[in-house]
This record gives sequence, structure tokens and C-alpha cells, in this order.
Amino acid sequence: MKNKEIMCPKCKSKEIKKDGKRKTENRGKVQRYKCKSCSNRFIIDPFARMRNTPQKITCALDLFFRGLSTRGVQEHFKAFFPHNFDHSTILRWIRKYSIQISKYTDKLNIQSGSYIEVDEMEYHRRLSHKKGSKGIDKNWSINAIDVKTRFLLNSHYAKFRNKKELRCVLNEVKNKTQDRVKIVTTDGLTTYTNLVKKTWGYDNTIGKYKIRHKVVTASKGEGFNILVERIHNSIRQRTNSFRGLHGSINSAYSLMKGIEIYYNFIKKHEALNYKTPSELAIPKLKFETPNRWLELIEWSRK
Repeated sequence: MKNKEIMCPKCKSKEIKKDGKRKTENRGKVQRYKCKSCSNRFIIDPFARMRNTPQKITCALDLFFRGLSTRGVQEHFKAFFPHNFDHSTILRWIRKYSIQISKYTDKLNIQSGSYIEVDEMEYHRRLSHKKGSKGIDKNWSINAIDVKTRFLLNSHYAKFRNKKELRCVLNEVKNKTQDRVKIVTTDGLTTYTNLVKKTWGYDNTIGKYKIRHKVVTASKGEGFNILVERIHNSIRQRTNSFRGLHGSINSAYSLMKGIEIYYNFIKKHEALNYKTPSELAIPKLKFETPNRWLELIEWSRK
């Protein structure tokens, strides 16, 4: 599951052979490959042209998502390393590798339970001052969680809470979980009414929709979607001081994807007997070292 077929970046051929090793300054010797079709020689190195070691970069990611600010990570490294970098460099690492890892993790099939919760969280993003614009832009974080494994199936950051964005979330959830989901719980937003049923479709053999849609409206005293609301509270708490959410919505999106990765693959949950949601939802995905960030980055580039 972790190993993918190596493909030539030039001609996309899979006829590849090993061709010695290349010596790098910060990463030692890296395996080199040669394409049998076009004779192109290349390496698969997710840290190519990076001036810092993979251990230092992944340590920065881990410290950031565990609660430190980018300036806090910078100050931490000053106490242990002779040569350092600006806090803006750390933010670039976070954006780059959060998106890179998510392109891999978003394609993984999830062994979910039959019950999921979906909800949206209003998020106020500060606009960039560099472009002369000031103020607040109201955005939305749309999240779906599997109740059984606590796996965050999708964490979508968008400018609008409309049918297009909600359909995007539901379609991705369906693709990840296949036919395992039977019950979807949402709030009272009317957009969900037909959208949930259309996403999972109608079963002609039994004469009803394949999904049961439950609506929980807090204003009517019907309670809350507890698990997804807990995630929203955690996100609010962690992003309260996120300077990277200012300005570009793409920056905000990448940071939210990083939070999703940390929640699913890195953080151990007390409610899961100190396991990560990925250990229950993707049992075939086996980490071999304590540095899970590094392994996820390496798998995302294979």
C-alpha cells in the first residue's frame, strides 16, 4: 500500500532500473534511477534542493501542529542548532508538505463505520494588508467524521457554504468509504436535504435511498453533532493565533489540510486507547519509525 510503481518524470514510463546512488549534502546517499525508455536519470527525493535536513523540517512541522507558532519553532531551534532560518521559512515548509501529503492521503480508502457526521464551521480570515486590503473575510470549514474510527474523512476550507462546496465534501467522503456508510447526520441546513440522498443514490432493488439522512438542529433543542463539534472546537483553539491564515485562501486551505493530517495520522487519541484514527481506519498503513511526518512525505512522492 505504501509502495507505488516508480515512474519516469520525463516520459512517464514504468520501465525503470536502479542506477547507483547520488551523494547529497544533508541527506547522505540517495538512490538514483534510470529510465529504460528514454535513458533519463533521476532521483525520488521529496527534500531535493532543501538546505535543511529532513529531520529538522519534519520536527518543525510536528512542533507547529502540536501548538507552537512559527516564531516559537524558530526560537526553539535557536537553542539547539548553530544555523537557523526565518519563521517565514517554517510557514513555507508547512504549506508545501501539508499539500503534498494530502494528495497522497486523500486517495486512501477508509474502512469506516456506517455512521458519519457532517457539519460546517464559520471562520473569519483576516485579509492581507500587503495588497492594501483590510478587514475580515467570512469563510467556511466543512468537516466530515466517521463516528466509529474518529477518522476525519474530509476537512474542506472554502469561501462559500453552497451546494457546490458541500457536494465536493460528500463526494470525497463517498469515494473514500465506498458503500460502508448508511447514516449521515447533518445540521438543519436545507441544502443537505436532497444533496445527501443524491450523492449515495437510490437502490431500485429495495425501493429506497441507500442512505439514511438524520437532521439534528440545535436551535430546536435536538442536540449537537458531538464528534464533529469537538473537532471544530479544537480547530478554533489551534488556529486562534495562526498568522498563516491571513491573506491567501490557499494558505488557509493548506494549513487546514495540515491539521487534518495531524489529527488522523499523528495525534494519539485517548478515546481510541491512545491510537490514531488511521490505525483503525487504515490498518494496512504501517508506520515503521516514530517520525510519521517523514514517512508520510516519503510515501507521497513514491
